[in-house]
Amino acid sequence: MKKTNAIGMLGISLDYSGGVNSRWERWRPTIALFQHDDLLIDRFDILYQEEDTNILTQIKYDIGQVSPETMVIGHSVVFEDPWDFEEVYGVLHDFAVSYEFNQDDNYLVHISTGTNVSQICLFLLTESRYFPAKFVQTIPPNESDRDLVGFYEIIDLDLSRYDRIAGRFITINKDDNSFLKFGIETTNRYFNYLIEQIERVAVNSFGPILLTGPTGAGKSRLARQIYELKNNRQILTGRFVEVNCATIRGDGAMSALFGHVQGSFTGAMNNRMGLLREADKGLLFLDEVSELGLDEQAMLLRAIEEKRFYPMGADQEEQSDFHLICGTNCDLKQAICKGYFREDLLARINLWTFNLPGLADRTEDISPNLDYELERFAGKYGKFITMNKEARARFITFAVSGESKWSANFRDLNGAVTRMASLAPGGRINVDLVEEEIVRLKESWYPYDKDPCEELVENVLGKNRLHEIDRFDMVQLAEVIRVCQAADTLSEAGRKLFHVSRTRKKQFNDADRLRKYLAKFDLSWKDIQ
Repeated sequence: MKKTNAIGMLGISLDYSGGVNSRWERWRPTIALFQHDDLLIDRFDILYQEEDTNILTQIKYDIGQVSPETMVIGHSVVFEDPWDFEEVYGVLHDFAVSYEFNQDDNYLVHISTGTNVSQICLFLLTESRYFPAKFVQTIPPNESDRDLVGFYEIIDLDLSRYDRIAGRFITINKDDNSFLKFGIETTNRYFNYLIEQIERVAVNSFGPILLTGPTGAGKSRLARQIYELKNNRQILTGRFVEVNCATIRGDGAMSALFGHVQGSFTGAMNNRMGLLREADKGLLFLDEVSELGLDEQAMLLRAIEEKRFYPMGADQEEQSDFHLICGTNCDLKQAICKGYFREDLLARINLWTFNLPGLADRTEDISPNLDYELERFAGKYGKFITMNKEARARFITFAVSGESKWSANFRDLNGAVTRMASLAPGGRINVDLVEEEIVRLKESWYPYDKDPCEELVENVLGKNRLHEIDRFDMVQLAEVIRVCQAADTLSEAGRKLFHVSRTRKKQFNDADRLRKYLAKFDLSWKDIQ
């Protein structure tokens, strides 16, 4: 049978008998450990200091009285300062490492005795498996109990075994994820995974976050939710400060971000704090960060790294301990190649980078976002709006189809819902309103999001014939049209289009080859020109 072994500290106060004759009149935690019929301990290793040898002798004798089958082994340890965490941990760590544990036995660590420091150290060493054990805690008896035995409880540090504790962590994570999504029950797998990652980073990291994605994908709203989550967790105590970098230029950008002193430039009539100072202990969101000038980027880099910067015209540095989130809809690596974004700044702000998908890439989430936008409208205007079944089905069908560009993403959806809700007769959106809105959306998307190949071919063939050819042929024809329209003659266009294959022929027939290709689409050189 497996043996049960226990390890504990001698309690110099609670275990002290107070006198030979009165020792059984007091509850003593170490003695109580051996007074339970359903807890049989085969070996007890007790740690003590030399000056407490007399107490140890009495404890060993009394354990023998209540549990004669238990072997008690004392281990002398030296604590010059029993309240010095580093010293106590080191001594107990050395004991744990040198102890010969038998993998076939069960081990308990008694945590009801010893100083608070030693109890914490025993917890840490057990949690990290230096002691491969469970905890045992002895509990004083009720006042009505005359036998002074009390109770005991065995605690397993494997928290996964405790459904209520594990359930609390799961609930907290779900609540945080839902908070970042504004309570919208999204089903897009990539987006939900992204939010889970952002939640973990927001709660555990102090490093900069870079949010990328198309305009209207929700970067600004998500940045504010991240701030609110951090603020709710007391990670941040300062303000949320947002600036669109595309709206500030030159001295205005320097002044807005870093502040200025009076007289530092024309129009600087008073001192200005600057947004970085305002974000101290809070969160600074720099939207469209790629629009910052190179000088502002250099100062921002130093402010991120050192939390210090000079306001314009100032001789004295200012400090600001801010969390940073940057947003952009452009490719910052391409911006570096073109020379208008600093590589070292990108390396500093992209510690955590998350690319938000556009609405067209999350069509399964359009339905719950439609409900959310209707709720927002009701909250803003105090007017509850519904959609009848047919209207909702028509809108969703259009929204998830290839006809929908959603070029402004959630701004498009918000605008569509606002317009339909504003015009809804009797507070109910019908099919006719949906059809009107579909026309508006299509007109707003044309020609800004029109495929350039499609537009080029449509101008030559017409809209009806455009839909009669495969996309493969359309893309090829679009390139032929582009080259032809840039050339002065049919032969010149043919030379450019067939510049590789023509070298393998004995006679050049570029113009004839091009003419025959165009004829497949009933086109001539004149038609294209």
